[in-house]
Amino acid sequence: MTEQIPPQPAAHAYPVNGRVILHIDMNAFYCSVHEAVEPELYKGKAVAVAGSVELRKGIVVTCSYTARARGVKTGMLVSQALKLCPELVLIQPDFDLYRQFSRRFMKIAYEYSPLVETMSIDECYVDITGSKSIGTPMEIAETIQRRIREELGLPCSIGVAPNKLLAKIASDMRKPNGITVLRKRDVPAVLWPSPCAMMFGIGKKTADKLARLNIRTLGELARADEQMLIQQFGVLGSWLKRAAHGEDESPVNPEREQSKSIGHTTTLPVNYSRRPDLHRVLLNIADQVGRRLRRQELMAHTVSITVRDPDMKTITRAAKLPEPSESADDFYRMACKLFDQYWKEGEPVRLLGITLQGLSPRSEAAVQLDLFSYQQQPVKEKLNRTLDALRDKFGEGAVLTAGMLGDDPSTLIRNSKRRGTSLQMDHLRLKGLDEEED
Repeated sequence: MTEQIPPQPAAHAYPVNGRVILHIDMNAFYCSVHEAVEPELYKGKAVAVAGSVELRKGIVVTCSYTARARGVKTGMLVSQALKLCPELVLIQPDFDLYRQFSRRFMKIAYEYSPLVETMSIDECYVDITGSKSIGTPMEIAETIQRRIREELGLPCSIGVAPNKLLAKIASDMRKPNGITVLRKRDVPAVLWPSPCAMMFGIGKKTADKLARLNIRTLGELARADEQMLIQQFGVLGSWLKRAAHGEDESPVNPEREQSKSIGHTTTLPVNYSRRPDLHRVLLNIADQVGRRLRRQELMAHTVSITVRDPDMKTITRAAKLPEPSESADDFYRMACKLFDQYWKEGEPVRLLGITLQGLSPRSEAAVQLDLFSYQQQPVKEKLNRTLDALRDKFGEGAVLTAGMLGDDPSTLIRNSKRRGTSLQMDHLRLKGLDEEED
């Protein structure tokens, strides 16, 4: 009688010393969400999510894999995409819907480990080193992928690796719906023949500079002299050498760091050259970045503006506020002051933006106030809180000043469906992952 061998516990599939990291990457996320919600309209079709077609010719934000097979690409002009694929179905973005699905897939990830680091609206890292009792790494990856597909109707690719760098690379290797394991011992055979630019974190400029040094593949980079790399690239040189060997010690950080800046830019439908129009755009942007700042209970010390002309020449200018502030009025006045100082009357403007910098927790901000400000500050703060509460309850358009009204894109940043993802990960900070969806 043959002795039966009991099943091995999942622990044997985990390294004795080391980590197991998943990188979950949603495939064609925006298009996939629309297909999941209305499959009768979009399933299996060439679909593209595009900015307002009537504004600046329209740009493809993302597209389905069917559209990609026809040559459509992200960043392409809508007009060009339609020439390649006349049957392309165009959808206006609904960022509020995307944020809902983002929360839902992150919630699934959290069920397998508390160590989840959100990188964007459609990707995250999950450290499952301590999840041995749930299953092997492959079992966990397959379960997460299956649940996202069955519960949300969305495809995703997952990379399984001993660190974040390799997990990210692995998730890109099989799309859509792939699961790829990439170990450090696989790096020479799998990665070294590849060009340097395929490595996550190596951009075109760095790849071009490496090529001028006769370093074109990751294998050549791995064998390059580290001191030479440091001389050429500074501290980045050491990282390049380690990355080529598949080394990365950065932890999965579930605590999203406090924002270093909060900003928003908007491209105008036509070139604006009238001061009142440009000031109105700045007013709308200041209003919304102020709202985001207060939601995170932060104060800003510095206001920075971005101005771009039709020739794509871009300038940024910044100035420190007299004291830390959370008030959109302060941000608007400083933005206008900077703009008027550096913009010549009548010159056309294509893009405007405001960024708040030097952020600190509201509870810790030391505000030096003169007597008049000291008397007025509590009144201003109470007014801000009251207006925020009204807009939270009744919508962003509930309380507006006359100066905010207009038909330019800056008015759209109060529309949660169309304001884009410039909120970064605010949608995860502000609404608990364990809350029920609306």
